[in-house]
Amino acid sequence: MNRAEQEAAARRILAQDPPPVPAGLYADALRRGTRMLRRRTLARRALWLLLLAAAVAFTVWALTVRPWVQPPSQTTPPVTGW
Repeated sequence: MNRAEQEAAARRILAQDPPPVPAGLYADALRRGTRMLRRRTLARRALWLLLLAAAVAFTVWALTVRPWVQPPSQTTPPVTGW
């Protein structure tokens, strides 16, 4: 099938009357879409809460352990009384 025939076939399909839609299809689609949207919103909020908890835990750990400070030297005692 060349391009012109494909376009003609597509136009014929689009020109036909659409098939009848089942009665409960719209209600089912609306219900499922609403449920999916609720689940997606809940998942997004849970992930943000988890990210916030991880950031708070890291901040508390960093403030208590202070990994950026060098540990005191264990090999020689501090020089005092010069």
